[in-house]
Amino acid sequence: MATIIPFKGVRPARDKVHLVTSRSYDSYTAHTLKDKLKFNPYSFLHIIKPDLGAVKKLKPNSPEHLAQVRAKYESFIKQEYLVEDEQKCLYVYQQKSHGNNYTGIMCCTSVDDYFNKVIKVHEQTLSLREEKLKEYLKVVDLNAEPVCLTYPDDKQVDELIGDIQASEPTFDFTTTDECRHKLWPVFSGEVITAIVERFAAMDGIYIADGHHRSSSSALLGKSRRAENPGASGSAGFNFFMSILIPFSQVRIFEFNRLVKDLNGLSTVEFFSRVEQKFEVVKKGKGVYFPEKEHKFGMYLNEHWYELTFKPELLKGGSPVESLDARILSHHILSPILNISDVSSRKSTRIGFIGGLEKDMASNLVKQVDSGKMKLAFTLFPPTVEQIVKVADAEEVMPPKSTWVEPKFRSGMVIYDLTRI
Repeated sequence: MATIIPFKGVRPARDKVHLVTSRSYDSYTAHTLKDKLKFNPYSFLHIIKPDLGAVKKLKPNSPEHLAQVRAKYESFIKQEYLVEDEQKCLYVYQQKSHGNNYTGIMCCTSVDDYFNKVIKVHEQTLSLREEKLKEYLKVVDLNAEPVCLTYPDDKQVDELIGDIQASEPTFDFTTTDECRHKLWPVFSGEVITAIVERFAAMDGIYIADGHHRSSSSALLGKSRRAENPGASGSAGFNFFMSILIPFSQVRIFEFNRLVKDLNGLSTVEFFSRVEQKFEVVKKGKGVYFPEKEHKFGMYLNEHWYELTFKPELLKGGSPVESLDARILSHHILSPILNISDVSSRKSTRIGFIGGLEKDMASNLVKQVDSGKMKLAFTLFPPTVEQIVKVADAEEVMPPKSTWVEPKFRSGMVIYDLTRI
């Protein structure tokens, strides 16, 4: 059974919500971030970057920096930029972006469900990053952006959400990235109970996006339990903020690959080796995106090619083996181009462009034609069903194989671990 609970969210004042919420900090360029901090005193970015204007800048993620993050958050509450709900509730959130509709339930989920594998993972986490995020949470005590979880479509949950959305939303605003956001707090105890019971009947729910945030929250919970053996099971560190979105609404986009060189091979030698595993068809100069799995686009020497993995080479068994990102790595990137670790940020021989990035298609061509990269590969995006199969088998997706939508604003609803 999946455990979800309501919580007392901390939210922007209604007249300031469009000014407070922000994209993830890492998504801003240095120039844009500077402007946001300079011209918008209400932005949640001031909490993340609290040393604006200081003569001596704080070392990022140092204890002093994290203490100031918490202090800035408290000052936002004191100035009533942020307001705590008076009672525990769930939240229905809707986002319309890029022609897609996403609707989910914001709640708190249990770290026990993470440890007991009721919350299922499909991505390998890095212990160093987990520890770093755990230390962040330990001082800041805030979840400002929900982990995105997904679950099998459920008619009763849909009906409950539909009834809630029949009323006027508390928040309804559009951001400059052309996304419209709506939020409905759910205060009715009867409705909350009905939603909680539906998820309690589910055998498992799945992380769509936010593996490191969920794992670091679980580590924090484990650490604080050891430090506070008499603490209540309802203590804030036993939960983390999530949003639950049904399978049918999660959108998965691909990560396309760019490669610096042919690993010392001539073009003829390279094609000869590729053709041992793939049927190769020249497609011309128009950008080619595969229309189904096990097909790939390849751009080399100003021409696009369709690569089709030979079906007799497909192996049964592991769900991971049939993923296109794995096929490309195991049959071209590693054995032919000598790129075995696509996850390394230090590698200068491979790059990635997500399927939803602005001007993605033209950027792929531009980087190859300019000589910055030698060739590009386009992939068919994996499906939610594939991710579920990988998670159920307790396997992990290859690195850089999924770009998950929707993305959420920081600061729209905050889970304060000290205020549950």
